[in-house]
Amino acid sequence: MSIFQRDPRGGAFLGGDRVSGQDIRDQNVVAAQTIANIVKSSLGPLGLDKMLVDNIGEVTISNDGATILSLLSVEHPAGRIFVDLAQKQDKEVGDGTTSVVIIAAELLRRANELVKAKIHPTTIITGYRLACREAVRFMQDQLSIKVEHLGRDALINAAKTSMASKVIAPDDDLFAPMAVDAMLAVKTVNTRGETKYPVKAVNVLKAHGRSARESLFVQGYALSCTVASQAMRTRINNAKIACLDIDLRKTRLQLGIQILVDDPEQLEEIRKRWESEITLERIRKILAAGANVVLTTKGIDDLALKEFVEAGAMAVRRCRKEDLRRIAKATGGQLVSSLVNLEGEETFEASYLGTAEEVVQERISDDELILIKGTKVVNSASIILRGANDYMLDEMERALHDTLSIIKRTLESGSVVPGGGAVESALSIYLENFATTLGSREQLAIAEFASALLVIPKTLAVNAAKDATNLVAKLRSYHNAAQNAPAGDPKKALLRYGLDLLKGDVRDNVTAGVLEPTVSKVRSLKSAFEAAVSLLRIDDAIQVAPGRS
Repeated sequence: MSIFQRDPRGGAFLGGDRVSGQDIRDQNVVAAQTIANIVKSSLGPLGLDKMLVDNIGEVTISNDGATILSLLSVEHPAGRIFVDLAQKQDKEVGDGTTSVVIIAAELLRRANELVKAKIHPTTIITGYRLACREAVRFMQDQLSIKVEHLGRDALINAAKTSMASKVIAPDDDLFAPMAVDAMLAVKTVNTRGETKYPVKAVNVLKAHGRSARESLFVQGYALSCTVASQAMRTRINNAKIACLDIDLRKTRLQLGIQILVDDPEQLEEIRKRWESEITLERIRKILAAGANVVLTTKGIDDLALKEFVEAGAMAVRRCRKEDLRRIAKATGGQLVSSLVNLEGEETFEASYLGTAEEVVQERISDDELILIKGTKVVNSASIILRGANDYMLDEMERALHDTLSIIKRTLESGSVVPGGGAVESALSIYLENFATTLGSREQLAIAEFASALLVIPKTLAVNAAKDATNLVAKLRSYHNAAQNAPAGDPKKALLRYGLDLLKGDVRDNVTAGVLEPTVSKVRSLKSAFEAAVSLLRIDDAIQVAPGRS
């Protein structure tokens, strides 16, 4: 072959790279399995933690699937899909990030085995879709229990179930009622008449020292700031709150500005006007609009403080912008970043102000905090976490966020299902029976879907150092008896049976209080199915060569 002749095996792609057919499917499965194996050992109440160290030595210790995966730098495109999957689940539901990745990887692995057995991917996808639809219907009709029938205890139990695998699990008797109270405190009804529970209305503050059991729940929005001057009032009733993103310090003339002066005395006038009068005019405009509490993200100097003290107003500097956005939303105000209006003049209108019943500075445990109570639009609540060190507090905050999200989903959807592998075992038996009713090739895909779901109870048992094969077999026999029992038979109650990982046995998880919101299970099943199918559709990967100049 001459030196100028192209290699005929290279295909039509100049410098590009192509992987197709079974090779690319195998690569995708390996990538998916690798991601799933990283988080597999952290599933369940007895799962283990991961320690992640970044390039500058920052340490994160967590067993939250989404947190672990977001800190990994994943190169493989299929692996990235799984990282996104965990983050979407975290955003949508707040919990169940580890299980969704494990189920999706197992679905993909089993689909790949079917493709090797000469079943076309389209047939498998159709079978999976049918199985997913049936599973969701069965879950909602047969397994879900309305929260009204269980009362407030259901919310606390759902919170405890979410906390079971987290660092705050030993203190769930303190944190679960605290999280439920916080979510019930921020209940709002939107313009369409829907009841909503915004997680962001609960502000979580972290304070060093003491033990986790000394964490506390506070009515109102708490800011870890203090008033800017000791001479200011520390309590204001019927507060009119201005949220500013403006510097209230003397403005220095910028370099490069030329001013032609014919009288040296004018120079002092200009400096006085520019450096102090402008700031004072802004403050007077804000106070004239009726503001008696001023929160700003930037600084306030002594000249400005004197003005606030004389007016009897409260001023707080260096607040976090994120906090001010939430306060503006909760009080019905606006975060103002400039006083300039469309005409180019500086004005401050009363409509920019938010209202609250009371703004007060209080000493809580070791710190002085500003509390905003009785916000007008959205009620606010705050939880102050105490802990030994930063790693502990960060993990407690992540755990609490997951728990608050689960309570929100339980309250908004109004139904729960038993946890501890009960749902997956029940769906596995149901789908196996459902598969035998079909006389087509999809039967094989549905049977594989049913087997894939058992990866959750198996992993839970393995992580708890129990005999997984024995426990899962026992659980399946209970669920089989429940599904074959006629209506009204006491065996129907076996549908609620799941794993008791501490004793290594099966039990009625509704009575034991192991509950999860139905919407969380439905969403994770659908997301896992979609992720597996999106990778199963791929039969060709073409690495595009860099463009030639």
